[in-house]
Amino acid sequence: MTDIRPTTIVFLLFPGITQLDFTAPAQALSRMPGATLVGAAANLDPIVTDSGFSILPTHDFASAPQADILCVPGGHGVVDALGDQATIAFIARQAAGAAWVTCVCTGAFLLGRAGLLAGKRATTHWGYTHLLPRVGAEPVKARVVEHGNIVTCGGVTSGLDFALTLIARLKGEAVAQAIQLAIEYDPAPPFAGGHPDRTPAAITADLKTRVYDAAAAKMEEALTPP
Repeated sequence: MTDIRPTTIVFLLFPGITQLDFTAPAQALSRMPGATLVGAAANLDPIVTDSGFSILPTHDFASAPQADILCVPGGHGVVDALGDQATIAFIARQAAGAAWVTCVCTGAFLLGRAGLLAGKRATTHWGYTHLLPRVGAEPVKARVVEHGNIVTCGGVTSGLDFALTLIARLKGEAVAQAIQLAIEYDPAPPFAGGHPDRTPAAITADLKTRVYDAAAAKMEEALTPP
């Protein structure tokens, strides 16, 4: 029989979140038997995402239930969230009672700021992996990295991989495979290369110059103690 014990999954929401960091794992995890999803933010105002539309939180920090699974998405808004003490305190408080502490993309730095990645193997978006030692983590080149009850994953679409990996841990591979089938997660990208290891060097260099060199510099500044 399928394990239908209730599981509360709390996603941290903050302005400037990358919506797919949240919505991709949320789509898979919401189909896990017994799952209840919570979107927790500092208040109940709409959260503006990086895609131009907004998401409505279900709870504020004070009213959010204790997570069985805590998930911290990433996005360019992480830079500001790193300096918000209420956000960091919420992560630390929820993590203390959670069975699993997870993140997508640059959400890793919010876990790190909360003191959760010290001495842990971890990954994040390829444009920021060199900054993981700033929060005490050991960078690992992998799409999903597990270290104890901490699960980190790479950029954006990696959130689906992390979610299915965790579902298999909790409910068994057959449940995870059924959910993967239900959402038709059968990647066949039109181009070979969603990572610098498999993308033409000129395209990687151009993207780094246009976006990620400056973005990583802002993240590094936010991670540097005053």
